[in-house]
Amino acid sequence: MTLETERLILRDLTMDDKEAIFGYRSDAETNQFQSWIPTEIEEVEAFILRNSKKEFNQPETWYQLLITDKNTRDIIGDAGVHFIGSDHQQVEFGITLSKENHHKGYASETLKGLINLMFKDLKKHRITTSVDPGNISSQQLMERIGFRKEGHFVKSLYLNGVWVDDVIYALLAEEWME
Repeated sequence: MTLETERLILRDLTMDDKEAIFGYRSDAETNQFQSWIPTEIEEVEAFILRNSKKEFNQPETWYQLLITDKNTRDIIGDAGVHFIGSDHQQVEFGITLSKENHHKGYASETLKGLINLMFKDLKKHRITTSVDPGNISSQQLMERIGFRKEGHFVKSLYLNGVWVDDVIYALLAEEWME
């Protein structure tokens, strides 16, 4: 699976990407709101192997895409698409960027590209995303690109050994204006 935007290429993960992925994913401070922070390169290798065996747009699967700079081919981060339910009409997004690529518009561009793919090409009905309430930047991003806050669930997720709150944002195909 490959998706191009103005400045980015979203593509499948390969084992050649493991060092770069480990570099930004293992940064515990930057990824404090993430559920997966690898501590060894072998965890990234296993992650890549798990994801290389999946097909895009299959119900009840997460599909991970690497975000790269179109000109330099540098790895910026990754985005996950969770194809929810057997009705095949809903998806959930997750995104992780390296610290040096924050606040450059890459997350917005990535998500808009994925939203267009989901709604225009794959005819999905609804997209959701789960955000830690402490992650103000991600909440602002979701609202800026058109998602609406649907709920705040108190201590509903068990992550990294503690119960945490979860804020859900959603967007319907009929609401997407791009």
